[in-house]
Amino acid sequence: MRIPRPDRPSLGALLIGLVALAGCGEGPAETRLADYQRGLAESLDLPPPERTAPDNIGDFPGPEARLFEIPETREGMLDVFALRGCHIANLIAERNNQLGKVAAPSQRWLYELALWRRLSGCWNTEVPQTLGDDHRARLERLTRLKTGQLPRASWNALFASEEWIDSFSRASSPLPPESLDEVDAQLPALAYLRETTLHQFDRDWVPDSATLEGHLKTLRDRPLTAELLRALMLAERRLTEGSDLLETALADDHCPAPAAGAFEASMPRSLTSWLDSLTQASRHWLTAIQSLLEAQKVAPRPAIERYRERWLSRETPGAPWPALQAARRHHQALRAELARRCR
Repeated sequence: MRIPRPDRPSLGALLIGLVALAGCGEGPAETRLADYQRGLAESLDLPPPERTAPDNIGDFPGPEARLFEIPETREGMLDVFALRGCHIANLIAERNNQLGKVAAPSQRWLYELALWRRLSGCWNTEVPQTLGDDHRARLERLTRLKTGQLPRASWNALFASEEWIDSFSRASSPLPPESLDEVDAQLPALAYLRETTLHQFDRDWVPDSATLEGHLKTLRDRPLTAELLRALMLAERRLTEGSDLLETALADDHCPAPAAGAFEASMPRSLTSWLDSLTQASRHWLTAIQSLLEAQKVAPRPAIERYRERWLSRETPGAPWPALQAARRHHQALRAELARRCR
């Protein structure tokens, strides 16, 4: 089924995007990191670094780049009636009525799953033997066709859903430190989506529409992926700026005045604890996303694979998560070196 192009964004949506591009603002995460920078500068008796806004996260691929094109399957009513022993007529009627045409992507996937199950189940009964050659060939063709299309329909159900797309919204802010527990609240949604993907060909598994919609509603609560990525990028930028300050002190053999006390080798415990929590929460979230994508039974669309590598990877240098870990290690090494020199 061809997915329609999205409507042109409204002026309000464009303004939200411009606000997001303008920077992170003075949110809780920004305030905590800025306070650390100021304290670091004061302890070194140096001017605080000039803060710059991190870049925005990448634009999520558009529908033509992220979705598979699945051609419409058209059969005449008489041909469908000939397969009445397979009990697919009601399904097709539901799909073609007014509500079916505007159904959410998740509901369209449930329809495709039900249709495949009825066709493939029917093929393994005595019904084919009661059909004429043409209708038996049609049943076999439809069964093979829907078997091949189901993984692509499953992929499209995920990547066409507003709940999933909005999780990567560029009109977002860094996740506040006090909201890290939102990861635990939304992780079951990713786990269930992965379960539906893994079990789509398992006849003993029974999908539940209400459960699926409930988990999608949970994802709708906030753009968690984007907020985590922006928190990672903000922390990496501020630590890098702090590292520039430490490198200036080391290059000038500059030590804090004796009245300032000994320079500590480690960052303040409160900041370290938050960075540890951010690292752990984002690792769990990104790992769950990777597991969901790896469960797909179809080769990923190239644009999604590129996005995944650039923004969601925990191994690719330059992606937000490994970039923060590298910045932390470098910053900690500089603090330890300065503390050693200034004993």
